[in-house]
Amino acid sequence: NGTVISETLIEKPHSFYTAANVTTQIVAQVASNQYGGQSFTLAHLAPFVDISRKKLRKQTAEELQAVGEEIDEKKVESIAEIRLKDEVTRGIQTIQYQLITLMTCNGQAPFVTMFMYLDEVPEGQTREDLAMLIEEVLRQRMQGVKNEKGVWITPAFPKLIYVLDEDNITEDSRYWYLTKLAAECTAKRMVPDYISAKKMKELKGDVYPCMGCRSFLTPDNEQQPEGLCNDGNKAEAGDYTPGQHKYYGRFNQGVVTINLVDVACSAVKEAEKAGTDKFDEFWKILDDRLELCHRALRCRHERLMGTPSDVAPILWQYGALARLKKGEKIDKLLFGNYSTISLGYAGLYEMCVEMTGKSHTDEEAKPFALKVMQTLNDYCMKWRKAENISYSLYGTPMESTTYKFAKCLQKRFGIIKDVTDHNYITNSYHVNVREKIDAFRKLEFESEFQKLSPGGAISYVEVPNLQDNIPAVLSVMQFIYENIMYAELNTKSDYCEVCGYDGEIQIHEDEHGKLIWVCPNCGNTDQTKMSVARRTCGYIGTQFWNQGRTQEIKDRVLHL
Repeated sequence: NGTVISETLIEKPHSFYTAANVTTQIVAQVASNQYGGQSFTLAHLAPFVDISRKKLRKQTAEELQAVGEEIDEKKVESIAEIRLKDEVTRGIQTIQYQLITLMTCNGQAPFVTMFMYLDEVPEGQTREDLAMLIEEVLRQRMQGVKNEKGVWITPAFPKLIYVLDEDNITEDSRYWYLTKLAAECTAKRMVPDYISAKKMKELKGDVYPCMGCRSFLTPDNEQQPEGLCNDGNKAEAGDYTPGQHKYYGRFNQGVVTINLVDVACSAVKEAEKAGTDKFDEFWKILDDRLELCHRALRCRHERLMGTPSDVAPILWQYGALARLKKGEKIDKLLFGNYSTISLGYAGLYEMCVEMTGKSHTDEEAKPFALKVMQTLNDYCMKWRKAENISYSLYGTPMESTTYKFAKCLQKRFGIIKDVTDHNYITNSYHVNVREKIDAFRKLEFESEFQKLSPGGAISYVEVPNLQDNIPAVLSVMQFIYENIMYAELNTKSDYCEVCGYDGEIQIHEDEHGKLIWVCPNCGNTDQTKMSVARRTCGYIGTQFWNQGRTQEIKDRVLHL
């Protein structure tokens, strides 16, 4: 429906290439007016392919006529398709290069995710056009981008999500060729990540992208009687249809994370001091900490209350999140089910070790871990019912906070084996990075916890270089489809500029105890002369990390 950027009207594009260009401009504008990630879908670009096709056919016919050639419909169609393929290539290249070279106002590339779901458009020409876009995105991502030295490397953005569904998951399915291409791309460049349409429909009823790397909206409950609903077209969206679920344009108000390891360590310390039961202390402290998180979340919500739409026109007035009037407050979008607000959590593994002496993968400790997860969900629902604000439970990415939390724990409680004796704590519900477990058992186990993290979660398996073993990648993808809603494969994608080594650059400890990156081929330790890409928290990181996150990466065991 068009938009406005910097007080300039941007009408609905008249070609695919223009649509691709405008997309990158919108992404950059949105990124500069928010924190966190955003997502867009290739399905919204697919209709512009046919607009270009018709335009190119008309131009081709006119050109043939102008040089006195007889207009042959088949010839016109063939020439137009060649030109269309070139336009699609250039359009996708524009998206790829613009998104990694644009800077937001805080000096970062936009944190952006591109969603690829065939069934998001109707069967026929539009779906075939969407398939063409997906194929082009995967081929260009496999190639990578050139760094300043002219070396092809793995770009961090956009993150790609590919939806596994009935029409692409088996060898005899219509779009299996795309799934094979996705597997090759994952093996070489670590993306795409995968959503199982089958499991997502079971858990959420619909298939739609996360916001950024993992934050999921709660399902659109407009037709349900509980009163926790969207209340009609409150965003005054141009594409609103009564009775149809809406996900694009909705958003998250922010996250506050509870450190579950601190709750457990505090409970044990209090029980030892008072001579009481550590589990009784745990539930009491958890209640207190959750109310503290609730107060902090309310601070975020109340800070947004009263905000006029004028503070970020691209978000609130021109269609990214709403089309409100100038001067209108955004308050109505903060209630009901239009936006979520997230209770994050970290360190389920260490919490279990401190309280039970066992990992949550142990059958004796697992019920306690599940009970804690359910309790966090129960609190979100209690707050939601009382306030009509859509609280949801979210597995925090823990980019650099993992080091901060670990250091605070060591300061407060000293060194406790397998609890505070590392410079990081385990992300959300994940199996600890040091724990030996195979890829299929890990995904199956974590799927139980992913269900209990409806506001956002992603699971991963750590794998070696599988570029020569694509069937193994496809096996993991097919297992994801049957067992877990959202997962990814962590491969290695590094390059040493000193010797040309293309493989895994390793982490060693220097004589001062500091973790450094070392090329196993030539011994290079100069970070300015190497390219290292690792998935740290849902997004791929390429700028190196603090000592805590670096230790976590070093400690990861292979699952395949």
